[in-house]
Amino acid sequence: MEKQKLATGRRKTAVTRIFLTRGTGKIVINDKDYKDYFSLAYLQNQVDLPLKTIESLDKYDIQINATGGGIKGQAEACKLGIARALLEVNPEFRPAMKAAGLLHRDPRKVERKKPGRKKARRSFQFSKR
Repeated sequence: MEKQKLATGRRKTAVTRIFLTRGTGKIVINDKDYKDYFSLAYLQNQVDLPLKTIESLDKYDIQINATGGGIKGQAEACKLGIARALLEVNPEFRPAMKAAGLLHRDPRKVERKKPGRKKARRSFQFSKR
C-alpha cells in the first residue's frame, strides 16, 4: 500500500471521510487525537473496533473528517468508514469484519415531525372535559 485509501462512513446524519495510510496507529479526527475528540471510553472503543478485529491497532495511521450529527453518530460513522477502508487495503479481512457486524450501515434515522402531532408519533394530550 503506497498511497492512502479513502472511504466514507455514515450514521444518522453524521458523515465521516476516512484517509488510511500505513503508519504507527495514530488516529486523528478533525485535527484532534481521537481520545480527546471522543471523551467517553465506549465511543473510543467504537472507533478502535475494526482495528482490534483484525489485530492491527499499530499498523495504520487514520485521518478522519467528521461532520454532522452528534458524537455517537460520528463515532459509529467512523467505525463503518474505517472498516470499509481496511477492506480496500486487504479484501481478506472481510469474513472477520462481517462476523463482527462492522460492514452493516445502520439505516435508522430520526423520523420527521408530522402535522397535528406533538412529535413524530406522539399526539397532544387528550382532554375529555
